[in-house]
Amino acid sequence: MTLLYDWLRKAAKAQGNNKAVVYRDNYLSWRGLLHRVDRRAQEFKSMGIKEGAWVGLMLGNVPDFVILALALSKLDAAIVPIDPTTGGRELELILAAAPLRALVTRPRGSEGSISANGTSAPVPPSTLPRARVARPTAPPPRDQLPNTVPATDAAEVRRRLQGTLLTCSVYKRSPPAHGVDPIAVLFTADSLGDPKGVLRTDKNTIAAVDHAVAALGMSDKTRVLVAVPLFHAYGWDLGFLPTLKLGSTMFLEEEISARRIGKLLREHDVDVLPGTPSMYAELSKLPTAKKLEVKSPRFLAAGSRLDQLVADEFKDKYGVSILSCYHSTEAATVTLEDSGKYPTTVGKPIDGVEVKITAPDGSSKPGTSAKEGLIWVKSKTLSPKSIGPFDEDKEPASRASGMVTIGSIDKTGWLRTGDLGKLDKNGRLQLTGREDDVVKVDGKRVALGEVEGCLEAFAKIKAAQATVVTDPMAGSMVVARVVTKQKCAAEEIIDHCARNLAPYKVPRRIEFVETI
Repeated sequence: MTLLYDWLRKAAKAQGNNKAVVYRDNYLSWRGLLHRVDRRAQEFKSMGIKEGAWVGLMLGNVPDFVILALALSKLDAAIVPIDPTTGGRELELILAAAPLRALVTRPRGSEGSISANGTSAPVPPSTLPRARVARPTAPPPRDQLPNTVPATDAAEVRRRLQGTLLTCSVYKRSPPAHGVDPIAVLFTADSLGDPKGVLRTDKNTIAAVDHAVAALGMSDKTRVLVAVPLFHAYGWDLGFLPTLKLGSTMFLEEEISARRIGKLLREHDVDVLPGTPSMYAELSKLPTAKKLEVKSPRFLAAGSRLDQLVADEFKDKYGVSILSCYHSTEAATVTLEDSGKYPTTVGKPIDGVEVKITAPDGSSKPGTSAKEGLIWVKSKTLSPKSIGPFDEDKEPASRASGMVTIGSIDKTGWLRTGDLGKLDKNGRLQLTGREDDVVKVDGKRVALGEVEGCLEAFAKIKAAQATVVTDPMAGSMVVARVVTKQKCAAEEIIDHCARNLAPYKVPRRIEFVETI
């Protein structure tokens, strides 16, 4: 469906020359945005991109992301946002799972890392590492991956988009037959750290937007600052989609700088800010911090646990309470602590969403509600299908009870989130951990087993253990403990990880130990 483009047309008709997207010192009006989208759609069409095609956008928070995504919607093509900092092995897994008809990249960095022969073409699935064990094996070095691509996957068109430095590579690939017609495919990580594409349809997209708008009381007058990535579901669901549906104003910020974000908050009366605990911690440290004059601020924190100290510091300096929320790629917005009084919880389920806590075997939780258990979610926002290196329908249940795998929906419509938590006596949800070794760093999923596998692939390391440490004011970071075979410097280990992992997965500190 051309759902997103239809929303754009309605907004352009209603809002006209009002600001739609503001980026740095420039802005696009709704009418101007529609004009640019129509031009890009015609350019995509001339490249052979048609209805049903899957097209990757490997871009950050820039106006081009918005324009190109809406142009694809006009053509009824599926939008596949991809993190520009994605590591080589992870990108190859994404491209194997999602048969892209085209891929748009920036001129440097991401473009050069896509394939060894410079074609930006996907590596055949059979060549990719697929160890599905509790602790995945390490990816092979980039120079051991195939340098050739089958003729069927070779780019038939590769050119710059007019007036930009962006490159669009078009391949001879057909859309997959999943029985689902997605308008977008949003990637996250599965329980073992491999890329998992969540197929968003028109129905669950509409539900996700309606839930968010109602919970946050948004309108066409709302001013949203999107500093979290648009290529992740959090920025997509609480920044891009509500702005589009309502015809409000979206401020885009690609460089996550506390000084820059603080300046925007002061100058533009931003009233909705999807953020992370570490972002608010950095904002609280600014010497220029001062009270904000905003009538009804909804500053959200998600992605990791919000510390009471950070919430208190931010409230003291800015006069705004941070609202914790629980959001996932598969379920969109689940809960919201809308009073700002209990920031260490993630609040109660928003209207239209059900949450339940069960015992480890999936049975109903007996006794007091304060006991920890598995978190399950039921809502119209749930995505009907996910894709990845392995078909979820063919994976055996992870427990003898026959429960669905983490991230899947059971026969009664409940999503097994993989998160652990408990409900207090007032029905507020508190997140306490995970069933697996997946953690979140700045809102992004990291499988510790994947990091450990990468570390142990380094020739000088005998054994490794990865953990996440959280500082109330500095946020979460990956830390590694290693047993070495021979003398080596921490910088060598970090450089090895940086070549094979996405930046947020790279250990920030290396601890040398005798045993693990």
